[in-house]
Amino acid sequence: MAGKIESGQLCTVEPVDVALLAVGDIVLCKVNGREYLHLIKAISGPRFQIGNNRGRINGWISAGSIYGRCTKVED
Repeated sequence: MAGKIESGQLCTVEPVDVALLAVGDIVLCKVNGREYLHLIKAISGPRFQIGNNRGRINGWISAGSIYGRCTKVED
């Protein structure tokens, strides 16, 4: 199964107002001290459920753990 972003692709990440985020957005977030690109799978108030590129759910994070939204993907 191919993901939205494949290994080695160049991604542009820009700051974002978390109020503008929606399910399906790709965000740069911090999880357990490391930064990752994840998909937003669900939103519940101030929390965001994130998942990886292959469909797995990884858990919930707060808005403070989101640094930006991926706006462009290039080869």
